[in-house]
Amino acid sequence: MALDDVSDAIRTFEHDGTSYKMADLTVLEEEGLCDLESLPVSIRVMLESVLRNADGDTIDVDDVKNAASWRPDVPNVEVPFTVSRVVLQDLTGVPAVVDLAALRSAADRKGVDPAAVEPEVPCDLVIDHSVQVDYFGSDEAYEKNVELEYERNEERYRAIKWAEQAFEDFNVVPPGTGIVHQVNLEHLGRVVHEREQDGEQWLYPDTLVGTDSHTPMIGGIGVVGWGVGGIEAEAALLGQPITMQLPEVVGVRLSGELPEGATATDLVLHITEKLRQVGVVDRFVEFYGPGVSQLSVADRATISNMAPEQGSTISMFPVDEKTLEYLELTGRDSEHIDLVESYLEEQGLFGEQNPEYTETVEFDLGDVEPSLAGHKKPHARIPMGDLDEHFPTLLEEEGVIDAGTAESDGGLVSKNPPELDETVPVTLDDGTEIEIGHGDVLVSAITSCTNTSNPSVMVAAGLLARNAAEAGLEVPDYVKTSLAPGSRVVTEYLEQADLLDDLEELGYHVVGYGCTTCIGNAGPLAEPIEAAIDEHDLWTTSVLSGNRNFEARIHPKIRANYLASPPLVVAYGLAGKMDIDLEEEPIGTNDAGEEIYLEDVWPDPEEVRQTIHESVSPELFEEKYASVFEGDDRWESLDAPTGDVYDWDPESTYIREPPFFKDFPLEKPGVSNVEDARTLLTLGDTVTTDHISPAGPFGEDLPAGQWLKERGVEPYEFNTYGSRRGNHEVMMRGTFANVRIENELLDGKEGGYTIHHPTGDETTVFEASERYREDETPLVVTAGIEFGTGSSRDWAAKGTDLLGVRATIAKSYERIYRDNLIGMGVLPLQFDDGEGWEELGLDGTEYFTIEGLEDGLEPSERLTVTAETEAGDTTTFDVTAQVATPSAVDYVEHGGVLHMVLRQLLTEELDA
Repeated sequence: MALDDVSDAIRTFEHDGTSYKMADLTVLEEEGLCDLESLPVSIRVMLESVLRNADGDTIDVDDVKNAASWRPDVPNVEVPFTVSRVVLQDLTGVPAVVDLAALRSAADRKGVDPAAVEPEVPCDLVIDHSVQVDYFGSDEAYEKNVELEYERNEERYRAIKWAEQAFEDFNVVPPGTGIVHQVNLEHLGRVVHEREQDGEQWLYPDTLVGTDSHTPMIGGIGVVGWGVGGIEAEAALLGQPITMQLPEVVGVRLSGELPEGATATDLVLHITEKLRQVGVVDRFVEFYGPGVSQLSVADRATISNMAPEQGSTISMFPVDEKTLEYLELTGRDSEHIDLVESYLEEQGLFGEQNPEYTETVEFDLGDVEPSLAGHKKPHARIPMGDLDEHFPTLLEEEGVIDAGTAESDGGLVSKNPPELDETVPVTLDDGTEIEIGHGDVLVSAITSCTNTSNPSVMVAAGLLARNAAEAGLEVPDYVKTSLAPGSRVVTEYLEQADLLDDLEELGYHVVGYGCTTCIGNAGPLAEPIEAAIDEHDLWTTSVLSGNRNFEARIHPKIRANYLASPPLVVAYGLAGKMDIDLEEEPIGTNDAGEEIYLEDVWPDPEEVRQTIHESVSPELFEEKYASVFEGDDRWESLDAPTGDVYDWDPESTYIREPPFFKDFPLEKPGVSNVEDARTLLTLGDTVTTDHISPAGPFGEDLPAGQWLKERGVEPYEFNTYGSRRGNHEVMMRGTFANVRIENELLDGKEGGYTIHHPTGDETTVFEASERYREDETPLVVTAGIEFGTGSSRDWAAKGTDLLGVRATIAKSYERIYRDNLIGMGVLPLQFDDGEGWEELGLDGTEYFTIEGLEDGLEPSERLTVTAETEAGDTTTFDVTAQVATPSAVDYVEHGGVLHMVLRQLLTEELDA
C-alpha cells in the first residue's frame, strides 16, 4: 500500500449541511489490510489515529500496516499513537508545568525563542488533589478546608495560572470544582472531536492520556484513554506520539443482572479481583455481551475507573444508545450528540460489537455480592459477611495477637494491650471521653474517585443515612466522617432530593471537591487518638469509597484500610468497627435500646431509582459546568506571574527549577555498561509507587522535613509530599521514604532507611545516595513482582533517577512505573522466570556489573549481570531490558524523553 493510498483514505463526510474531513477506516479494509469487524474497538480507534496522522515522516505507511495487523495472537510490532488531548491533575500537573517551564528556560539559555516550547495538543488541568480534610462534621468544613488549601498552595496555584497564560490550549479547572475523572466524564470528554485544522473541519475519536492512573474511567463512555506519568504526558503535549507495542486485548463478556442489594462498587471489586487473577497488565480490556446493556453509563465508568487496580491499560465499554442518553443527561449539546452517533456509525464504531479477542473472560453479574476490599490491596476482595473473621485472622498473621489463645468472650490475647475485644480510654481536647481498640473505624470517607460519579450509590448512601437517623443511630465520636463529591452536580442533586441534610445529620458534611482521603489527604486525627494508637500499637481502620488503600496512603497511623460503596461507608461509620458481620450483627443500638440491623436501614432499590429520576437532570450539569474554568474569588484574586519564561525564585520551597536541563549538552549521551554498582535498596513484592514516592504528610525527622526546617519552614507548614512535587529537593529526599516501605537490607525495619556499603552504616536512603554520589558509585535497586504498582507518580521515576540509580532489576513491573523509568533514562531490567534476588542468593551487599551495553541498547535486549561479594565470589545471571521499542531505546540513550524532545527542538531551531 503506497503513501498515496493512505492519503486517499482521508475523505469528506457530510453531516447536517457541514462538510468534515475524516480518516476512513473502511479504505483499509477495501485494501485488504484488515477485517474491521474482527478488530477490537480500541484497536480500531488507535488505527484511525495512526491513519489520520500518517505524514510519511514521523508516522508512515508501515505504521498503518502495523496497526492494522492486529490479530488475537498479537504480532510483535509497535504503533505510534497520537492522542487528541491530555488531562492533568495538580499533583502531577504542577511538576509537568515545572518541567515545561524548565524546558523554556533551557531554550532561552541556548538563545532559542522560549515560546518554541509549546503544547501541540489541547490540555486540561483539573486542580483536585490538594484539598485536605482538616475540618469535618460541620457546615463550615468546606469553607475552612478551602481557605487552608489556598494558604498552603498559593505558590503552586500561581505557577499553574502562569502556565494558563503562557501556553495556548492550556485550560485550568480551578480548585473547588470537582475531581479530574468526574469532570472529564461529565464535561471534558467529547467521544468525537469536531476541530478545525489548517482551515478545514475534521472529525475523529476523542482519545487522551492523563497524569492520573485512573484516566481509563473515560472508557465508560467509549473513549480510549489511559494514565501515564507526567513525563509521558509532557512528551505527548509536545507532539510526541506514544510509541507502544500493539497490545493484547481481553474481552470480558458480561451476562446476567446485578442482584438486589449489590451495588456498582460491589461489581467493580469482583471484576478487579477476577482480572487480577486473569492477568491483564499491559493489555487492553473491552466489555461486551448482554450484561453491558444492564449497566448504566455511571456503572460502566465505575468499572473503567479501576482499570489500574485490575492491572489493565484501559477498560472500555462500547458507545451505544445508553452512552448517547448519558451525554444528553450531562448537558452535552444535542447537535453534538447527533454528530457522535452519525460519525461512529460511519466508522462502524457504534453499538454492540463482537470482535475477536486475545482472551475471553466470562463474568456473570448475578454472582456479585456485597463486598469490600482490603486491608491494603484494592484487588483483595472480602465478602461483607466475612469481615468478622477476616480481621482477627489479619491481626494473627501480622503478629499483633497470639494465635489460638482464648480469653473471655472468645477474645484473643494481644502482644501489646488491649486485647482484641477490649478498648483503651481516650480523652479528646474538648473533654469528650471515648474508647478505641483494634478494628475501630477512625475514618469513614465518601471520597470522590471511584463512586461519586455514580448517582445510584450516592443516593443510596443518602437514603441509608436518612433511614439510620430516623432509627435513632449515630456515628461514634471517634469516627472522622467526610463527604467529598466529585463534582458540584452531586451536591445539587443530593440537595434536591433532601438527602444532604440526612448525611450531614450523621456528620457527612461536604469537606471539599477533590480527591481528599483516597490520595492521602484525610487530614490529621485528633492528637490524643494518634497518641493512643502509638502507645498501644492499635490496628485501627478506615473505610472509604475510593480505589486505593495501599499502606500508609490513607493515614500513616491507620494500619488497615477498606474500600467500599458509599452506603457501606456510612454503614461501617455507624457501626464504628470493621470486625463485624453486618449480615448477622446489629449495626448499632438506638437510645431506646433497640438493636438496628443493616437490613433495617438499607434503601429500597426502587426508591433509589425514583429519587435519581426526580433529582438528576441535564439542567444541573449545564448550570454547574457553564463556568467550569472560572473559579471563585480566591482564584480570581491570585496574582500570577506572566511572560514566556517563568521567573524562578531561588528561595522558594514549592517551585524550583529542576536540574534535568541545566548544563544541557546537544549531543546524545548514549548508554554504557554499569560497573561496580551498589544496591540502594533490596525490595520484596508489590512495592507500590506510594512506597517509592509517597504523597501524604511527612515529619521533621525525615530528610525532606529536615531540608524544609533548615529553610525556616515550620512542621505545621510542611503540607504533603504531593503538594511539594514542584520542588525536586523535597521530592528526591522523599523517594523510597514511605513509613511502611521495608528494605530487605535491614532486619524488618520499616521506613526509608538502608545500609551504606562498604561501611555498613545504617542511614536514610537519601543520605546513602549522597555518599555514593560523592564516591561516583552507580546504584541499582532490586525488587520482586509488580514493582511500581499503583498511581502514576512521575516522581517515583524522577526521584529514582536523581538518587543516582542507573538500573532497577525486578521480577516484573507495573506498566506506568516501568515506562516512567524509561522516560527518565533509567534501565528497568527483569529477572528471568523463576529467578530473583532471593532465589539467586543475593543479599544486597554485592557489587553489580551490567554488561552488554557497550555497543548501545537494542529493544528487549538480553544483558548479563554479575554480582560479586567482598570476598570475590560471583553470581552471574541474565536479565531482559524492559525497553521494548526503538523509541523507548531512544529515550534511554538520550537520558530521558524530555531530554530527547529538547535536544531535537534546540537542534532544529539553531539550524534554522
